[in-house]
Amino acid sequence: MTVTLKAEALEAFVADIFASAGCSKEEGGRIGRYLVSANLSGHDSHGVVRVPRYAVQKKNGTVVSDVTVEVVIDTPVIAVVDGKYGFGQTVTPQAVRIGIEKCLKNGLSAVTLRNAGHVGRVGDWAEMAAEAGLVSIHFVNASGSVLVAPYGGVERRFSTAPYCVGIPRPGQDPLVLDFATSIVAEGKVLVASQGGKKVPDGALIGPDGKPSADPHLLYGDYTPTGPREHAKGTGAIQAFGDHKGSGLAFMCEMLGGSLSGNGATDPKRGRFANGMLSFYVDPRVFDPAGFFPADIAKYVAFVKSSKPAGAGGEVLVPGEPESRTRAKRLAEGVPLPDDTWAAIVETARSVGLDERRIQQATM
Repeated sequence: MTVTLKAEALEAFVADIFASAGCSKEEGGRIGRYLVSANLSGHDSHGVVRVPRYAVQKKNGTVVSDVTVEVVIDTPVIAVVDGKYGFGQTVTPQAVRIGIEKCLKNGLSAVTLRNAGHVGRVGDWAEMAAEAGLVSIHFVNASGSVLVAPYGGVERRFSTAPYCVGIPRPGQDPLVLDFATSIVAEGKVLVASQGGKKVPDGALIGPDGKPSADPHLLYGDYTPTGPREHAKGTGAIQAFGDHKGSGLAFMCEMLGGSLSGNGATDPKRGRFANGMLSFYVDPRVFDPAGFFPADIAKYVAFVKSSKPAGAGGEVLVPGEPESRTRAKRLAEGVPLPDDTWAAIVETARSVGLDERRIQQATM
């Protein structure tokens, strides 16, 4: 069973939850906007399913509200940014804005972000750069979150280590490739555990080396609306694409983690933090003749003209599924599994949100 809510109402409810939890009104609004944006894009794993987990992190002090980032190193084209464990929805746009501003001045920039709370859907940051007309590339890790088994192994060694590329298209939605280097993001296992879409068979692997799709392998025992603690599970998520995905995950740990100063993921690290290395490129500097956008359009058309593998099928390019899902959910509402919605409502009560406001949201 699912509950369907209009995006604007859901965003406002999430914003009120975090304002009640001690965030500023502005930060609550950012958290609500970016989480619901992930749901609108079809990436429910990075959407409002995260509300209970974020609220617990705020209560425990492992994430800090209303942080202004510290720029540790600052050159014309490079910045090293410390998020000081602020909410990812607050500190990440600050770091991305620094990268955009440097790139617009110089044609190229590189920015690392370390010690950030969960940065959410990385595609949001690629879209932010694309709105400024910039190409961007992002390598991300999650230190303290060890979830993924390397190819050939069964024990956890990687975070889900996302990788993302964004390419602007004048007058059109950008091309955005955004994926975890595991078969599924941990959030997709979380959604499945709350009655949402199931993970693919073989997305998980047990200590005996047998593939599985059972979320209990990652979280151990749990109640419908209770917390999911991956430290209690005995299995791991598998890297996608055998040695190729495993190798890319390793490099995301090296670049998003080690090079950023966040550190490659380590089970001994007590405090979760995302790290990110981002490159920004101004195509107008590389291509004053305007070849790039015309060639993009030509190649997109060429790729999409491929005969579909199945009857009624269609070839899609990166970012196209998200654009279509966004249009559909803006019109029809955001569907949430009953357990997810119940956990959000329970969180609202736990942070002291006025019961009348809660009843208004559940009507």
